Amino acid sequence: MPERSLRDRHILIVEDEYMLADELRCAFGDAGGTVLGPVGTVPDALDLIKREQRIEGAVLDVNLRGEMAFPVADLLVERGVPFVFTTGYDESIIPDRFSNILRCEKPIAVDGIVRALGRMVGP
Repeated sequence: MPERSLRDRHILIVEDEYMLADELRCAFGDAGGTVLGPVGTVPDALDLIKREQRIEGAVLDVNLRGEMAFPVADLLVERGVPFVFTTGYDESIIPDRFSNILRCEKPIAVDGIVRALGRMVGP
């Protein structure tokens, strides 16, 4: 059974690849998290973030259907929400303002992302 480090934590998943989004949803749910989403577009992610009062962590794909997700990252930073980027791109694609954000290269290890975000949001 997975570590329950995310019990009662609201975790946003922003990913446009259905299979990966579903795998993340299951993994965060198994870790005790309440999953928000998944959503797969920048507008949907922005709307969800603006609607939700409680988001304690997020997984954010850098490229969502051909659109860079940096406006989503900016809003998460503004709200003080810790998150990780997932991407198939190298780090040069990510603006310097996000240099302190953990970047996980695809193909990703879902369990590793769950553990990393669990450390960020704490027990």
